[in-house]
Amino acid sequence: MLQELTGKRVLITGGTSGVGLATARLFAQHGAKVAINGVRDPAQASCMLSELGAEAIYLQADLTKSEECQRCVAEFVAAFGGLDVLINNAGGLGERRGLEEIDDALFDRVMDLNARSALMVTKFAIPHLRQSAKASGTTAAVISTGSLAGREGGGIGAGVYAAAKAWLHDIHRNWVKEFTKDNIRFNIIAPGSIDTAFHQDKSPALLQQIAATIPMGRFGQVEEVAPSYLYLASHRMSGYVTGQVLDVNGGQLAP
Repeated sequence: MLQELTGKRVLITGGTSGVGLATARLFAQHGAKVAINGVRDPAQASCMLSELGAEAIYLQADLTKSEECQRCVAEFVAAFGGLDVLINNAGGLGERRGLEEIDDALFDRVMDLNARSALMVTKFAIPHLRQSAKASGTTAAVISTGSLAGREGGGIGAGVYAAAKAWLHDIHRNWVKEFTKDNIRFNIIAPGSIDTAFHQDKSPALLQQIAATIPMGRFGQVEEVAPSYLYLASHRMSGYVTGQVLDVNGGQLAP
């Protein structure tokens, strides 16, 4: 079934590390044309592109700014002639602050990175995704990276981040209502505690404490999250799946 991903044009924002880069590797392995986005200097991304193959490109853009979101999509389409799959993976905690320490600057920074980026990249991608679905006779896909925090509120000091992820979970449901007629599917991957730089501010003792709350007894690996994006990008496997939040958390949030 994954043979259908060969030649698919996939834009992954926040694709230079962690889950984003692991997902880019997997799409490339299945023959997709991949662009990874980030803010680092293009020279720093050259080693990543070499492992993604000849048809991979890097798009430097700060997606906290709407005009940069528009430019990123435009440059992707100019390079590949269209867009089949959008993965909104750009995001981050910013920093941990309790409620009484939150100011406008922190709020704006966290919301711009986690909410505005996905909103505006998706806005500018919609015409191209609509065209892709029409040309293929199947569906195009938007997959955004949510979070366990968007489900249960996040840890102390991560309230704005958690709220931004909950916002992302919810706005996807709105987009389903608006764009299903155009054969565009919208789904969320919500990772739990994954072994990435996101947790680098935690002590070893705290990491062990968190791991103990996970039924599988450990943090997940990025390679265990990436296949979920391929599933939701594949029309053959998930053509009737839209408006869903797929939790990948080792049982950390069990019913």
